[in-house]
Amino acid sequence: MKVKLAMQRASAASWLPAKAEVKRWAAAALKGRRKQAGLSLRIIDEAESADLNGRYRGKAGPTNVLSFPFEPPPGLPDPQPFIGDLAICAPVVAREALEQGKSLEAHWAHLVVHGILHLLGHDHLDEAEAREMEALETRILEDLGFPAPYEA
Repeated sequence: MKVKLAMQRASAASWLPAKAEVKRWAAAALKGRRKQAGLSLRIIDEAESADLNGRYRGKAGPTNVLSFPFEPPPGLPDPQPFIGDLAICAPVVAREALEQGKSLEAHWAHLVVHGILHLLGHDHLDEAEAREMEALETRILEDLGFPAPYEA
């Protein structure tokens, strides 16, 4: 699995994952779904997350991960393998990891996998979709050596 990752660090957080780790997590999420993929990840702070969340989802406040699947403009071919952009809010990730009793690395891995699955068209808008997506996330994260993300 070949992953081309453009990564921007726009956060002052004290711990952020290394690009090599993010690529490993992305490759696991894409395994069996794409032979190669390109994506961008921007690691942001709460102000930028709240701005993006309000602008694109109509929701107030910061969120952990935002996914922006790539859609080529009408009439242009899809420039595979680019799949889209992720924005992950480092302070929200750190707070959630602490609240959920997870390691910071495990929660980062989960949100990278979760975001990539959204880029590939998975969602959790209804209960059946949520069960399917959560089961897929759990398998991927366990294959990476992390605990199941939805267990207390």
